[in-house]
Formats: sequence, C-alpha cells, structure tokens
Amino acid sequence: MMEILPRRCVPIAKKEILYMGTFGLACWLAGVIFIDRKRSEKSIATLTEVAHSLHKDNLRVLIFPEGTRNHGGSMLPFKRGAFQLAVKAQVPIIPVVLSSYNSFYNQKEKKFTPGNMIIQILPEVETLGLGPDDVPKLTEQVRDSMLSSYHGISGMTNRAAHYRGNCVLLR
Repeated sequence: MMEILPRRCVPIAKKEILYMGTFGLACWLAGVIFIDRKRSEKSIATLTEVAHSLHKDNLRVLIFPEGTRNHGGSMLPFKRGAFQLAVKAQVPIIPVVLSSYNSFYNQKEKKFTPGNMIIQILPEVETLGLGPDDVPKLTEQVRDSMLSSYHGISGMTNRAAHYRGNCVLLR
C-alpha cells in the first residue's frame, strides 16, 4: 500500500503502536502522527493541528476509520474522527478498500503465504459546505460504499472472509 500512496501522505495511528518494537520505530521514522485515544482532549488538539496542516503544508492524511483490526469477516462501525477532520478541514475523502486476505493468511498460525490483494480506490467524497451535523450521515455513506466495494472485490457470497482493515485518505 505504501507504493500507491500519494506524496506528502501521513498516516494517523494510535499511540500504542509507537511501543511495538521495530514496527513502532519504523512508524515514527516514517512520520506517522500518533493519537492518544485515552486522552480525548489531546487527540482533538492533535487533529485540529492536522486539519490546519492539510492546507498549510499541503498534506494528505491516511486514516483507518474502524480504529482497530477486525477478523470478523466484515467491517466494524467507523469511528467519526476521520470524518470530523475532513469536514473541519473541508477536504475531500478518498475511500481506499482492501480485499480479503483469507486465501493467503492462516489466522491460527498468524502466518501469511504468497497471495494477491486487490486495492480499490473509490471516487472522492466532497466535504465542502458540510458541517458537524453532517458527520454521522457522511460516515455511514462512506462506510456503505466501502462495504459494497469490499464484498465485490473479495468475491464474497457470504461473510466468512477474513478482514484486516480499510482506510480513507484525506487530501
């Protein structure tokens, strides 16, 4: 996925990832913005800074709106932070959908084998003119389109596929 991300794209992740050994260090060196989800006031302040940076520094932000990994075969409800940020900054949302990895991941052994994953980038969703009251509807609209796409690219006739997580890109 890192290969297809646009330039000046910064992922947002929970602060706990910073303490995941080599992976956390790599995230820090890559410029990931860490959010302390246990301290909501600090998280809001960080997201407000990010909203200003989107325009001032011409940044793009990658957010995983479920807020966690999911092995249940479908999408969890989306957290609203990404959508609040997009509305606050008045920037479009670009939904990015990743196909199921169930054909090349053994959950019991936590082991990947060679396989292919489809990454589908959906049309951008405008937020110009939207306000805080529009966030719940916007969140559900984006989730519904991503879920439909996920089922399509994963070839799902049932919901038994493993599901890792999808993301939205704010530009």
